Amino acid sequence: MNWPFLLLILGLTTVVIPLGLNAYVYAVTFGDRYREIEQVPPQPIAIVFGAGVWEDGTPTPMLADRVQAAIDLYKLGRVQKILMTGDNFRPDYDEVQAMSSYAEKQGVPLTDILLDRAGLSTYDSCYRAQTLFGIQQAVLITQRYHLPRAVYTGRQMGIKAVGLGTPDWGIFRTDSMTYYTFREFLAVVKALWQVQVTRPKPRVIGPFQGGKSGE
Repeated sequence: MNWPFLLLILGLTTVVIPLGLNAYVYAVTFGDRYREIEQVPPQPIAIVFGAGVWEDGTPTPMLADRVQAAIDLYKLGRVQKILMTGDNFRPDYDEVQAMSSYAEKQGVPLTDILLDRAGLSTYDSCYRAQTLFGIQQAVLITQRYHLPRAVYTGRQMGIKAVGLGTPDWGIFRTDSMTYYTFREFLAVVKALWQVQVTRPKPRVIGPFQGGKSGE
């Protein structure tokens, strides 16, 4: 057995296949991903994905940028409502409340804000947006490095999705973005497996009030 050759083939396979899958997701979503708010066609609702909160309950800069983009779309009349989807599985950690409070302070009425406290992943958020909230068409808002997977997943869940990508590289620390980008590279492979093969149920299927891990 030519072990060096086999190891080379194995190494190339583990790199080339993920690269191809990432390129595929990037290509099939390219035409419906936007960088500027003014480019986004009017949509019924914006879906904002959670991205962490500080110990005092305020949004991290990455999350604040996502919510701000949704607020700007709302004020321009490009969306009528905003769905905040994130993690509130622990009583002491509430992404969606931080997102909602941030938007409310800038003039978005609570009547136009929907909350999904069990958006524990991109897949779960998209699954629940379609099945629980009945969303058929939306603009998905996240940083640009994450946007292709978000739009692709949303479409596979039955949402006619476009995306608005907020800036990331050059805005956040290079070491952080290197880590996020590498993690996203692997997450795209997992996402394709989920939407094309396994189709798992989200961790929480029905309504969820937050803060009760047993529900």
